[in-house]
Amino acid sequence: MTYETISIEQRGPVDWVTFNRPDALNSINNQMVADLSDYFGRLFHARSTRIVVLRGAGRAYCAGLDIKAQGTQEAPFGAGFGFQGWLADVYVKMRRCPQPIISLIHGPACGGGFAFALASDIRIAGQSARMNAAFIKLGLSSCDMGVSYFLPRLVGASLAAELMMTGRFIHADRALATGLVSQVVPDDQLEAAGEALVAEMLATSPIGLRMTKEGLGFAIDAPSLEAAIAMENRNQLMCAASDDFKEGLAAFLEKRAPNYSMR
Repeated sequence: MTYETISIEQRGPVDWVTFNRPDALNSINNQMVADLSDYFGRLFHARSTRIVVLRGAGRAYCAGLDIKAQGTQEAPFGAGFGFQGWLADVYVKMRRCPQPIISLIHGPACGGGFAFALASDIRIAGQSARMNAAFIKLGLSSCDMGVSYFLPRLVGASLAAELMMTGRFIHADRALATGLVSQVVPDDQLEAAGEALVAEMLATSPIGLRMTKEGLGFAIDAPSLEAAIAMENRNQLMCAASDDFKEGLAAFLEKRAPNYSMR
């Protein structure tokens, strides 16, 4: 698909998706919401796409809402909540899609842009990365766009409260120390770091990778150990019945790289 505010480069089974409004620090306008909603909505049924890499063009990952553009276009229905509900649904679609999402973050990732990073499965930061829940700086609540759900699960309640109640920026080094990101690299090495991670993930079985994303999401919210193990048992039985498991086991025994089927 061709979009106005995002570009998509397909590298085999991996979509490299770039926020592409560099003159506006990739801030979010109506067209970007429409583009992202369509893209992530399609991913649920995208058989040939195994992984998504999300990044920003120019000097920023995504600086949040394009405040200057708000009110210049007719508000969408957004499940009865207008623009609020329309944008919020993008983050739901990100979490619903079966493909792991890797965010490569450099420069500002603010407000709704911060939420894009949080809704991803893995975050790698460039040294210039600075992220914040900017909503509270504008007289709003920082409980917005899934931040109140994602952030405390990633960094704990205390740090989440600090960041959300102040709008304070968290920079790359502290983000790494607190587990918000898994790696920090120089900005010019972000793509290489993403490629290395993608290569390792592509070496896994398609069904195993998708089941791991699904299972991890359920386990984080599981009400008990028994509920998490029930999900694990279900996933393992499904994987064990697949051709991927037969190929993975054979490759292990034959000491060769597996040749998994694409789906």
